[in-house]
Amino acid sequence: MVTLAEVARHAGVSASTVSYVLSGKRPISDLTRRRVRASIEQLGYQPHAGARALASSRSGIIALMVPLRTDMYVPVMLEIAVAVATTARAHGYDVLLLTGEEGPPALRRVTGSGLAEAVILMDVQLDDERLPLLRTAGPPSVLVGLPADPAGLNCVDLDFAAAGALCVEHLADLGHREIAVIGESPGVYERHTGFAERTLRGLRDRAAERGVRLLHRPCEGSHDAVAGVLARILDERPAVSAFVVQNETAVEPLLALLRRTGRAVPEDVSVVAVCADQIAAQASVPLSSVAIPAQELGRRAVERLVARLARPGDEGATGVELLAPALTARDSSGPPPAVRN
Repeated sequence: MVTLAEVARHAGVSASTVSYVLSGKRPISDLTRRRVRASIEQLGYQPHAGARALASSRSGIIALMVPLRTDMYVPVMLEIAVAVATTARAHGYDVLLLTGEEGPPALRRVTGSGLAEAVILMDVQLDDERLPLLRTAGPPSVLVGLPADPAGLNCVDLDFAAAGALCVEHLADLGHREIAVIGESPGVYERHTGFAERTLRGLRDRAAERGVRLLHRPCEGSHDAVAGVLARILDERPAVSAFVVQNETAVEPLLALLRRTGRAVPEDVSVVAVCADQIAAQASVPLSSVAIPAQELGRRAVERLVARLARPGDEGATGVELLAPALTARDSSGPPPAVRN
């Protein structure tokens, strides 16, 4: 393994000069800096991460907190995580992935030890217990999500309230007046997870504006769970002519159960989803949907964090960025039978 002293001898400078080039703590002439950088590249020198962190107070590591809960759709979470990792690497950072549900203790452990110099948080709840720590003595951070009070925080997310409103708008324009929402698992709402609550608010507000009756039911993703929820919806609201689904694992069970009950999509009933484009496009009936821009969210989270790190103490480097949703109409939505006939 190449040492710092060997780099210094190769470049014809002192070891302290090499250290200053790496840490940026003292001004070094462009000529000397280029000579040192050339020696580093030729010799394949890799600074020791721990020593570099002690010398510069920077670890070059971003901690990504992404609790992998059983009631969440993990593929989308991991797609965001992969985008975070690849974008971070392009900016010279490595990513430490934290998948547990420890909350504030994990945040204190990682940042208090200096292991990570910044944090990206996912699975954000409206009153997230991690936020007081970030607001007081926390490291630079970005939330992929939006809490109830985002003041002083750095957030990026899809505008889920607008996504819910867009689904209702699309169906109301087609003539639907009775819409049922098959939502996330009950635990997601019990935790007041931000994206689910905001989508529901957008659905309800736009339904009220358009004079649409809306029924929301949380749902586990298994076939039996979807069957039970569907039966209760049809019993309570037999005139339902459209479904909005915000639960990726419930999509195919719902389509299969509608076929089994003799309801053709979209001739008898329409289905719109808030989900990844791949799921919508590859469903047994291609779904009209609002896409979740997972890769874009991961990329923008890192870029906002890098900007924050470049401007420590600058309150202008915080704020909320909500990506505008877009609905893609496919084969699953059309006018209800009463309008078509």
